[in-house]
Amino acid sequence: MSDNPLQAICSTIGRISVSLHTNISKLISITQKPHTGTNVQFSVSVPAPPTATSSMLAADSSLFQPTEKVGPVTREQLGRATWTFIHTLGAQYPEKPTRQQKKDVKELMAIISRIYPCKECADHFKEVLRSNPIQAGSQAEFSQWLCRVHNVVNRSLGKPTFPCERVDARWGKLDCEHRVCDLQGSMTLFGSQTD
Repeated sequence: MSDNPLQAICSTIGRISVSLHTNISKLISITQKPHTGTNVQFSVSVPAPPTATSSMLAADSSLFQPTEKVGPVTREQLGRATWTFIHTLGAQYPEKPTRQQKKDVKELMAIISRIYPCKECADHFKEVLRSNPIQAGSQAEFSQWLCRVHNVVNRSLGKPTFPCERVDARWGKLDCEHRVCDLQGSMTLFGSQTD
């Protein structure tokens, strides 16, 4: 396992991407039409899933191609996507993480607070992290911490909070064959874990 924390993150994102691609491919095989009142249409094509030799992180631009230019991502869309990623990471986080995995997840939260593409959001997340130190001793602990932190952000935005006892029902483990969605280093197949 590399000492580069981003390598593990990129590998996990790649596996999540392949899983999402596979499941979306199963569900979508028609042209999506937007709600009335807008003239943007999305063509949906379902290419074959990437092979083991293709780059798992390569963007598949053919999956959703707007037929007209669509504006940039909104702050709300970015926030939802970020929380989905973080909660999914929390669901996949091992029950007995290695020392490196604990370090990586703490560094990831710090990185997000430094480079998030919304300065106001990043600054707020830094404050939230200072007031709520990261708890990543196990999958359950990390998922619950994420839920509490997400609720801190939601309260600051005047949004409803989420009942943290339901976090696994909302953001549970990905359904992947042969545990291919497990975080790198969490499977005995790749070598023994060290704490």
